[in-house]
Amino acid sequence: MREVEVSAVLPVYNDLLALKTAIPRSLETLEAIAPGRFELIVAEDGSTDGSTEFVRECEAGDPRVRLLHSDERLGRGRALNRAFAGASGSIVCYYDVDLATDMQHLPELVEAIRDGNDIATGSRLLPESVIVRSGGREIASRGYNTLVRTILGSSLCDHQCGFKAFRRDRLLSLLPSVTADHWFWDTEVLVRAQKNGYRIREFPVQWRQGEGTTVRRKDVVEMGSAILRLWWRLHVEKS
Repeated sequence: MREVEVSAVLPVYNDLLALKTAIPRSLETLEAIAPGRFELIVAEDGSTDGSTEFVRECEAGDPRVRLLHSDERLGRGRALNRAFAGASGSIVCYYDVDLATDMQHLPELVEAIRDGNDIATGSRLLPESVIVRSGGREIASRGYNTLVRTILGSSLCDHQCGFKAFRRDRLLSLLPSVTADHWFWDTEVLVRAQKNGYRIREFPVQWRQGEGTTVRRKDVVEMGSAILRLWWRLHVEKS
């Protein structure tokens, strides 16, 4: 059986076009990082655009690719939980299928865990970060992360960048306390990890906004509500 050090996860929902670029680019980059010792898990979450069939073809042609399909829509957080629980590597990571974060940073992400950190995360909000996105998204992101730092006591700058790696055993011991099942998963994992003394490395990245991404009013309301719910669980329920 092939030894796996690094398990990389691509969360996917109706992302056929992006997959056609992300899978070959991922295999090339991961082979340079952990030659012959990695797997690429596509956590495909109830897609209806042919993503499942495309990944299945890739899997049949390359043993380094694994399809993890769900008939029902799980949401980002639940899909990641399932993928990490089933991963084989001692280091697990994930990144957005549109490759919004430049893949040149993937070696640094993995190396941060090899160096003894429990979690590594890319940041779009450090002074050295280079980002391209609309003014509305920029304002919403900075406002959200300011609230997380102020209300939840985080010391990190960017909680929602879809570019993270973990020491798998440490992540799995943390996940039972994480209740978020969709986009807030990233923030809750980082906040709870800090409260549990995890060693976290945040580093600047080059990042560009994907096509068709917008911030709606209801998204802003849900962001604030999710922060307050987690504060309640941490300080009132003592979970």
